[in-house]
Amino acid sequence: MRAAVLKTYREDLELKEVPDPDCPPDGVVLEVAACGICRSDWHGWSGEHPRVKPGQIPGHEYCGTVIEAGKDAHYKVGDRLVAPFILACGSCPSCQSGHQNTCPNQRLPGFVEPGAFAQYIAVPFDHNLARLPESLTPELAAGLGCRVTTAWHALTGRAALAGGEWLAVHGTGGIGLSCLILGKALGARVVVVDVVQEKLDHALGLGAEAAVNARDGNVAEAIREITGGGAHVSVEALGIQQTANASLECLRPMGRHVQVGMPIGHTAVMEINMSAIYMKNLAVFGTRGMPSWRYPSLLSLIEAGRVDVRPIVSRLVPLSGASAELRAFDGPTAPGTAVITDFLN
Repeated sequence: MRAAVLKTYREDLELKEVPDPDCPPDGVVLEVAACGICRSDWHGWSGEHPRVKPGQIPGHEYCGTVIEAGKDAHYKVGDRLVAPFILACGSCPSCQSGHQNTCPNQRLPGFVEPGAFAQYIAVPFDHNLARLPESLTPELAAGLGCRVTTAWHALTGRAALAGGEWLAVHGTGGIGLSCLILGKALGARVVVVDVVQEKLDHALGLGAEAAVNARDGNVAEAIREITGGGAHVSVEALGIQQTANASLECLRPMGRHVQVGMPIGHTAVMEINMSAIYMKNLAVFGTRGMPSWRYPSLLSLIEAGRVDVRPIVSRLVPLSGASAELRAFDGPTAPGTAVITDFLN
């Protein structure tokens, strides 16, 4: 099969023929229909992710059709499926308590095992997969990837965002746009933060009530003024110290901060304003991924037309275009996200 392989950190992925994957007994092999390109892929490509080594096939935001099923698989040939990026074992205490995204036995295609920047992908623990609704195109399903699912769990499973509350979103990439769209669907009033005016204008066009350009001054102060005392919930979607502290400092007393951006590599340890947490009695939530059992709650909203995820995907690219998209994460990015839909070119 054709695949894009990490040969050297920060160099173009190598397009090459590699062996087709073996089918796991408890899983399936998918013919990949689409795969999103995520900032987490960039962390691996740049050498910041400690588990991503040369020789890795990236790609963890994928959907496709089953072409082979293992003897213990839950699905059959021909099923159209979408995958979470965390494949949980299903039997450990974390999984049994409903927190599959914290499973200690998790499998991670695209990071530790071959991912979906390829024609085919082997998916173990296929009980994590969900059927792809007929109304959802493959490129939009891949666009859900880890960004929409993670945002949905961050807002509903962690912060318990309520209608009428102010939501601040720091960073308007894939996660940030997802938080904006889902926050609006939940009835929140949303203020977005970025350093690229084009992305802020795009977010305003999608329903953000206010936008703050971080280059213009004190972000937290601006949000407190816009919201009349501070946001109720604030999402940090970049994983860097500056935005993490702005997220904490923009909250009103008893507010909830959700750390969605991945602090890894040189940002893994940060200097955080603990005084803001202490003085304002803030709640701080970490979140990563979404338990697989929550997929139907999100997909049903999309099927019913209550959430429109189309604005999240802005570019369809061939496999050969993945390297350029990864390089683009080195600087401020354009609005929307890219999805690979052609795996032969």
